[in-house]
Amino acid sequence: MKTLYFIRHAQSEANLQDILASRQNFPLTEKGRQDAREIAAEFKTIASVDRIVSSPLLRARQTAEPFAAAFGLSIETDDRLIEQDLGVFAGKTYAEAEKDPDYMSDRTKRWNWVPSGGGESYKMIADRLKPFFQSLETRSGERILFVTHAVTMRLIRATLEQTLPDYPKEIAKNGEIWKVRYRQYGEVHSVESIFPGRSEDAVSRA
Repeated sequence: MKTLYFIRHAQSEANLQDILASRQNFPLTEKGRQDAREIAAEFKTIASVDRIVSSPLLRARQTAEPFAAAFGLSIETDDRLIEQDLGVFAGKTYAEAEKDPDYMSDRTKRWNWVPSGGGESYKMIADRLKPFFQSLETRSGERILFVTHAVTMRLIRATLEQTLPDYPKEIAKNGEIWKVRYRQYGEVHSVESIFPGRSEDAVSRA
């Protein structure tokens, strides 16, 4: 049985500016960088990891850096941990997106909503997470930290708790860490929040 940790990246410039970052490469703010350093130092006092795997996006990799330094590990990347592709809405502010009639502002109805411009529905995210979780059964390392994003974490939780197509309305805060004792894909797992995060920005409604 593996012990998995999932962390949402620290505060990014998009979070600060209330922008739908999607897959655009916004960096962390200075506060985000400091938060990541402090969270990594505190995390090291309560846990140990053998591997660190990050979304390829800059804000996630920058969050992973102090954890890698703390544990003396390299940072691997996995494209399946990337954030939702929001198509034409990527890079817009929430205020701009919510004025568009094609934007699904009701967060409980996004399972089959595909944002125009090549976007990704929640179902499509769940579909890419399935082989990710299946691969964990043969992935080396007994304690792994994954650095990812708000919407992806929403679908990660629903996958682990086996609630799909229902998923949590609330999202993880910036810097929030979840712990899971992972068995295999398809089983119901308990997700424990072991670090509450430090998000105070409006993007917590993602």
